[in-house]
Amino acid sequence: MLNPDMRIFVALDLDQSIRQRIETFVQQIRSNAPDVRWIGSDSLHVTLKFIGEVTEDTIPRIEGALAAIHSESFQLRFAGTGFFPAPRSARVFWIGIAASDALSNLAGRIDDALAEVGIEKEGRAFSPHLTLARARGGSGAPGPRKGDKPNRQFAKLQDFLTAHPAQDFGTMTAREFFLYRSQLSSKGSQYTKLAHFDLEPTTA
Repeated sequence: MLNPDMRIFVALDLDQSIRQRIETFVQQIRSNAPDVRWIGSDSLHVTLKFIGEVTEDTIPRIEGALAAIHSESFQLRFAGTGFFPAPRSARVFWIGIAASDALSNLAGRIDDALAEVGIEKEGRAFSPHLTLARARGGSGAPGPRKGDKPNRQFAKLQDFLTAHPAQDFGTMTAREFFLYRSQLSSKGSQYTKLAHFDLEPTTA
């Protein structure tokens, strides 16, 4: 009997204080985009590597590759908002992330380590962001796609954001990252942490 496939990814979790600030912000703005799919505050995370469907017996090799990664802890600041792939054809509403090169370096090390166990490497540059909502219908991918058309689902929200100052949601220190499982349900995607991996304390 074949092992069932599991949909997995690697990501950073958020400090609770930042999660609460974002939740308050979403409560204030979501009426401006009632038809999009909002991400529940408990499900927010910073994706470092989307792996996709793998068989369950592949998980130990993936965990072993991730456990061998050495990287220092680092700070992230969550501030500002934007839309992918462009405001007029928006499919994804996101919060921006400012961090040192340590964040992109960690994503690169994860990509390299997983390539050693047969996971396909990324075809595009790492672009850190925190997804808050996705347009309904069509692809939820952030990059430009052939046939992109103007999308009005975010239009009222864009007008609201233009009229208000940019938001700053705070700064946190990333001290660990996680391997997550994603499972679809009637309430949307449900995320479960399968394993965690410590980052090394920053040296003076």
